[in-house]
Parts: sequence; C-alpha cells; structure tokens
Amino acid sequence: MITVTEATATAGALKRLSDEGVSIWLDDLSRKRIESGNLAELVATQHVVGVTTNPSIFQAAIGSGAGYEEQLTDLAVRGVTVDEAVRMMTTADVRAAADVLRPVYDSTGGRDGRVSIEVDPRLAHDTAATIAEAKQLAWLVDRPNVMIKIPATKAGLPAITEVIGLGISVNVTLIFSLERYREVMDAYLAGLEKAATKGLDLSTIHSVASFFVSRVDSEIDKRLTVLGTDQARALKGRAALANARLAYQAYEEVFSGERFQSLGGARANKQRPLWASTGVKDPAYKDTLYVDDLVAPGTVNTMPEATLNATADHGVITGDTVTGGYAQARADLGAVEALGISYDEVVQQLEDEGVAKFEAAWQDLLDAVTKSLNSKGVDAE
Repeated sequence: MITVTEATATAGALKRLSDEGVSIWLDDLSRKRIESGNLAELVATQHVVGVTTNPSIFQAAIGSGAGYEEQLTDLAVRGVTVDEAVRMMTTADVRAAADVLRPVYDSTGGRDGRVSIEVDPRLAHDTAATIAEAKQLAWLVDRPNVMIKIPATKAGLPAITEVIGLGISVNVTLIFSLERYREVMDAYLAGLEKAATKGLDLSTIHSVASFFVSRVDSEIDKRLTVLGTDQARALKGRAALANARLAYQAYEEVFSGERFQSLGGARANKQRPLWASTGVKDPAYKDTLYVDDLVAPGTVNTMPEATLNATADHGVITGDTVTGGYAQARADLGAVEALGISYDEVVQQLEDEGVAKFEAAWQDLLDAVTKSLNSKGVDAE
C-alpha cells in the first residue's frame, strides 16, 4: 500500500527530483530522436536539461542507419575515411542536440543545457592524443554548451587538467573508485588554476564527474552470490549506493575546501557529481533504485529513457537520500571487504572493462559505417 507521503512524492516525480537540486540528463541520442522532435518534447515536458552520449549509444543509433542515409551517401561520394565519417555524423548529432538545449543553457547560466561527446575510446591511455582529440571535438561541434568526455584513466587525469585549462568544459567519465574520484577533482582544480593564470573567465568553465553506479552492484553482487552465505546475501544491492554516497561526501569536502574557495572568488564552478549507469541491471531491484536513493543537491542523474519513464511513472522522491547515509555507506563497503571481496580489485576491473566495452562499441560502429560506405560503391579506408 502506498502511503500519503509516497503518493505525494510519486506525483510529478521528475519535477520533485529537479526541485531537490538534481539535474535530469538523458543518456541517449540519435538523429531520429532529434528530427522527430522527441528530444525537444522531453525537454519541454519531462524536465530533461542535458544529454550524454557514449560510443555504445552512437553504435546503436548510427548502426541502425535510421536518419543517416543521406549523410552517408554524401560522405561516400566525398571518399572520406571511415574515422572521418563517424566523426562527421556524431558531431552533427551533438551540434543539433546542443541547439535544442541552448535555451536551457542560456537560462541556467551554462550549468545545464549540456550535450556530451566522448573522445575516441582507443585513446584512453594516451594523454597527448586525448588532449588533441578533445580540442578537435570542441572545434568541430562549435557550440558553447558542448562537454567533452574524457575517461578517468591514469592517462586521462593530466588530459583533464590541460583541457580544462584551455577553457573547454569536460565530462569526466568511467569513474568507479573513490580514490580515482578524488584524483579527478584534483585534476579539475588544477585545470581551473591553469585557466586562471591565463586570465580566462572561470565562470564559463563547467565540469561533471560521471560516477558509475549499477556496474558496481553487478560485479559485487556476483561475488556475494558465489559466497552464498546469509551475510553475503544481505549485502546485495548495497555496495553501489554506498560507493556513490561516499563519493558525494568527498565532493562536499573538496568543494568546501580552501583550494576551491580561493578560486570561487573568480566565480569558479563546482565539478558536479553525475550518477551514470543508473539503469538497474538486476530485475530483482526496483527499476528506479539508482534515482530514488541518490537524491542530493548539486548532482546530475543521466538516465536511459526506460529509467526516465519509470521515474516519471512510479519514482518515489522523498528528499535528500544521500547526505545522512555516510556512516552506513562506510559500514556496507567495510562489510563487503570483510567477506574477502577486494574493493580495489573490483573498481580497477570495472574501469578496465568500461574502457574495453567502449572500444568494442566504437569498433562495431566503425565496422557498420565501413559497410555502409562500401555499399555505396566507395572503399572506406
């Protein structure tokens, strides 16, 4: 039975989420979604104020071919390489989406209305190439509300600093560990300091740190299932929320600290935590788990459309569900460790797998575009 409080929270759950200080971004993009008016409709009616993309999303969109035939034909006639074709198509979509979201960007002073596009995932371990790619993407999209996604690998950290230092807004992706998250925040602050020495207006530089959620539960739950004890079973579905809540605690600490405060006078922006991978992968869990239980001011939740629709339909938003749970979060992760499951091993494995998955999706996209170009009588290099 739904209580009165729950009924109130469910009514207009997306609006309530926004009112609690959570920016709702859509974790999906396709040309069909843009040209049909669907994206504009989500912005107008579902409180969507941003869009994130990744290689898997583009592989699904462009691999289907829907909406891309005319551009593919033109690219084939020009005899472009497959890499150039992919970049021309993906940046065209991001540019168009950025135009749809431009009013949101203007009304929020650049805080929202953002569209993210990722550097080539094959460059994840190459700092110099990542920097060069980020600069090129920012130039190609040529919209003030674009965010360049850079993975939080060891090689990605100095790239984040350099790109932020150039005044380019960055979405740091594939963050799984609390230690790496602190390194990401440090890289961002170092970038702001570089930008400040160049006399850049820090108020125009924005960043989010994409902290992945569901994959943590997927891996740790798998290990808990193998253990099979009552204690192990009781911990299932708790590690991901614990990890994210402790990340938010770290965010509060860093951005209330002296280093950021010294930049705040130059109107620097906090690097907001973004909850990524919020689609529930275990059907035993409520499909809005990683929305309802990760409500905190100054955060972003990027949702696949299914999660967005589920939240609109039956999400229960009851206020801040993060800041009061730090002690329990530490206890939950400690209990997992006590059972012999290494946190450090899990998060490193997830980072490695995340990079590999995006590389594979990118290669699938390149293969699909190669096939399309060749079918039009042009050999794609």
